[in-house]
Amino acid sequence: MAKVAFLGLGVMGYPMAAHLKHKGGHDVTVYNRTTAKAEKWAAEHGGAFARTPAEAAEGKDFVFSCVGNDDDLREVTIGAQGAFAAMKKGAVFIDNTTASAEVARELAAAAAKRGFSFLDAPVSGGQAGAENGVLTVMVGGEQAVFDRAKPVINAFARMVGLMGPAGAGQLTKMINQICIAGLVQGLSEGIHFGKKAGLDIEKVVEVISKGAAGSWQMENRHKTMNAGKYDFGFAVDWMRKDLGICLDEADRNGARLPVTALVDQFYKQVQQMGGNRWDTSSLLALLER
Repeated sequence: MAKVAFLGLGVMGYPMAAHLKHKGGHDVTVYNRTTAKAEKWAAEHGGAFARTPAEAAEGKDFVFSCVGNDDDLREVTIGAQGAFAAMKKGAVFIDNTTASAEVARELAAAAAKRGFSFLDAPVSGGQAGAENGVLTVMVGGEQAVFDRAKPVINAFARMVGLMGPAGAGQLTKMINQICIAGLVQGLSEGIHFGKKAGLDIEKVVEVISKGAAGSWQMENRHKTMNAGKYDFGFAVDWMRKDLGICLDEADRNGARLPVTALVDQFYKQVQQMGGNRWDTSSLLALLER
């Protein structure tokens, strides 16, 4: 059993922290910007809550975070009441936020100066993956630190991989989002085309999902998409944030992402339709408007 803190109790962090407590068997203290949510988690799961990131992190072996973006991450780590000021020597900070590789490298360097370690460890699998404890975790950092942290991360994951040095986890998550963007647009166009052609979409997907066109998105989203329901999973606002990170990184490294840039603009149009909180499969709604 380790002493663990978890900073950020959104749709992902809330169940992830619970898995660390129950499946992992760890002593867990949580922090959330809205203290009432942290109090609720502690009442439900028997852990403790803290009123600041620093208070949560003090004396802990592992500190996790899952917040919104680079600015939120800096606030809970190196901000006025950030965790980094209270981290003990030899501890490990594990960030599950989808953020930039730049901030991951910045925080890894800041942690090293203070005598503890930092891993960037963004996750994939969505809300359902977090709730079921089957997330995929892409990690950037040092091998020895990864080896120490992996058994703890396993509490909410089915796959945990070290991708390279600091920032490599975030770069891998960018590839994940790039691939998803193209898949969802292709699936949306396929369903849209099938409807216009007068085909039974359920029958079509039953057949093509067993061939080369099959994907997680097809298996898990085609029914809700066909029904015009877009309240399942990762929100458009967050996808645009992630694709923006991908496109910014591509500007730096010279990668060409024409499809990603195009799909990002399609999601912008979904936002303009009022679909900010719709899930990412709502690209179909744009085609059908």
